Amino acid sequence: MENYYEQAQKGAWVSIVSYITLSICKLVIAFITSSFALKADGLNNVTDIVASIAVLVGLKISQKPRDHDHPYGHSRAEHIASLIASFIMMVIGLQVLADAGQSIFLKEVEAPNLLAAWVGLAAAVIMFFVYRYNIMLANKLNSQSLRAVAKDNLSDALVSIGAVIGIVGSQFGLPWIDLVAAIIVGLIICKTAVEIFKEVTHSLTDGFDQEQLLHYKEVISEVHGVNEVHDVKARMLGNHVVLDVTVKVDPYLDVINSHQIADKIEHMMSDEYQIKDTLVHIEPDVSRKLT
Repeated sequence: MENYYEQAQKGAWVSIVSYITLSICKLVIAFITSSFALKADGLNNVTDIVASIAVLVGLKISQKPRDHDHPYGHSRAEHIASLIASFIMMVIGLQVLADAGQSIFLKEVEAPNLLAAWVGLAAAVIMFFVYRYNIMLANKLNSQSLRAVAKDNLSDALVSIGAVIGIVGSQFGLPWIDLVAAIIVGLIICKTAVEIFKEVTHSLTDGFDQEQLLHYKEVISEVHGVNEVHDVKARMLGNHVVLDVTVKVDPYLDVINSHQIADKIEHMMSDEYQIKDTLVHIEPDVSRKLT
């Protein structure tokens, strides 16, 4: 069976091959048909190539085993890759907006050939299927970097649809609609970049879903022998959850029985929630100490 990284790399490669093919087609047809919207869409795909390569490199680095100065391994390279991807997307999004804005004031806008619309429509369909593939893979592997790639795939499909609408609309005596579509494309690129940036920085600063933490606390409190769950903390290392739990137990339990309670918690979190790293700290429940 393929391991996590081999499957994740497949998703990145599917995106890269799709983006290279589509970006070449879009930029060539945009030049032939004089479509600003399709050109913006093609440039968007160029950024996606670089972003997907960054994710691929991040996945590769993540495979490295722990060493003396990386005792937790290199899993967070995935987060760094997603962060780089968001920066690249933002730069290109702003460039698309700048080019479209200059064209409004510096050039007489002409309606593009309808060939550009057909190319954009085909690209939207292709990217939707790429999105479906990558989001299913990301959910299966719980990979943040692949989830960022999938979100970008969906954004690209919507961008292509927006470009098609602009191109078709320009055929009805309103050639400036093609430019408006290019501006909308640029805004969508920037919005996607901001969303990925916020999600990744949340993980890098050890942010975690509070509702999920409360759920973990509830199920751990039901483990036989646990008197109280004093504290629960969690963070993401790549696609892995690291859980730190402090529980209070009967102060008169011996070491063996206390250790068995910790084992129960670790096995439960691994079996039911696929959390392989649960660190359990045992404290005596002095409030129940006999006097």
